[in-house]
Amino acid sequence: MARQTSAETPIPVGEVSRLIGGWIDRLGAVWVEGQITQLSRRPGAGVVFLTLRDPSYDISLTVTCFRSVFEQVADSVSEGARVVVHAKPEWYAPRGQLSLRAAEIRPVGVGELLARLERLKKSLAAEGLFAADRKRPVPFLPQLVGLVCGRASAAERDVLENARLRWPAVRFEVRTVPVQGVHAVPRVVEAVKELDAHAEVDVIVVARGGGSVEDLLPFSDEQLIRAVAACRTPVVSAIGHEPDSPLLDLVADLRASTPTDAAKKVVPDVGEELTRVRHLRERALRAVGGQLDREERGLAAALARPCLRQPERMVDDREEQVAALLHRSRGTLRHLLDRADSELAHTRARVVALSPAATLRRGYAVLQHEDGAVVRDAAEVADGERLRARVADGAFTVTAERPAEES
Repeated sequence: MARQTSAETPIPVGEVSRLIGGWIDRLGAVWVEGQITQLSRRPGAGVVFLTLRDPSYDISLTVTCFRSVFEQVADSVSEGARVVVHAKPEWYAPRGQLSLRAAEIRPVGVGELLARLERLKKSLAAEGLFAADRKRPVPFLPQLVGLVCGRASAAERDVLENARLRWPAVRFEVRTVPVQGVHAVPRVVEAVKELDAHAEVDVIVVARGGGSVEDLLPFSDEQLIRAVAACRTPVVSAIGHEPDSPLLDLVADLRASTPTDAAKKVVPDVGEELTRVRHLRERALRAVGGQLDREERGLAAALARPCLRQPERMVDDREEQVAALLHRSRGTLRHLLDRADSELAHTRARVVALSPAATLRRGYAVLQHEDGAVVRDAAEVADGERLRARVADGAFTVTAERPAEES
């Protein structure tokens, strides 16, 4: 039950410590996993003191156990080892200190570590953190390379020296951190986030030399994996040697088998690039030269054609053809006109010959009644009737008179 307190009715420090101890005493024994960071085995002492640390969350607890408990695992447990402890929380009231009283200590074997890594790998893969479509391409020529490595380590030397041999102008932003032990994970995560926030860093290389499974465990830590997955900057994993495969290799945008291989993959080789440029220039010159040769041959072939060698010849040939066509057209037109004139003359002669005027000029006359009707029959004319006689050169009036025998 919570105690009712106020500024006027406080409780002493000893009472607070006693209450905390009472609450902790009600806790049962628990199994705890961690990494041993400090180990104190004083000669003649019946108690062994350990510091158990959670490398992912940077939290430590003091563990005490009887020497007889520790002697059972003394040959297989040392500083840096991962262990599972069955212990009961204890509160030391005079100092206000929490610790664990261990009744059993079990070292975590390599097989168990690998099994846990496999389970973590499947869990993270199910979330899609290792998917290929998440991976970003590494820039061809980064202006600034971020490097996370151990202080004065062979990995740092391999990356820097090989990268500068390949491209002397490359620049590095180096963050040296612990690469094994209890402080490795938080420091590596911090360095990666810091470089990812750097505006000029184009790619981040996380490098470490080879080691045992236990040594490389920080690079399979879930906290580090998620931090790398959240990076905006491409990350290259260069952990250990070729057979080593921490989970960082799977989430990184590019895996390098060694730190030296990372240097080769991050920056191009200036000699190779100069050779490639020279080859490309030679190919370009050959291509342009070949194109010019083809065009020159085509131009020479075109100029060799008669129409371009003697362009006036075409005009002369066409002039002769035009003159011949003109002569033919004139002859044809003249022939047509002559034939039409002849036909017109014959038609005119026939018309003139058949016209009434021609008949009148031969001595014939046309007789008409006073009303203009033409006399076609003698029976139509009365004796003494005045008729109009029309001849070729004019007309005159006549009086009809029948012969005596008709009267």
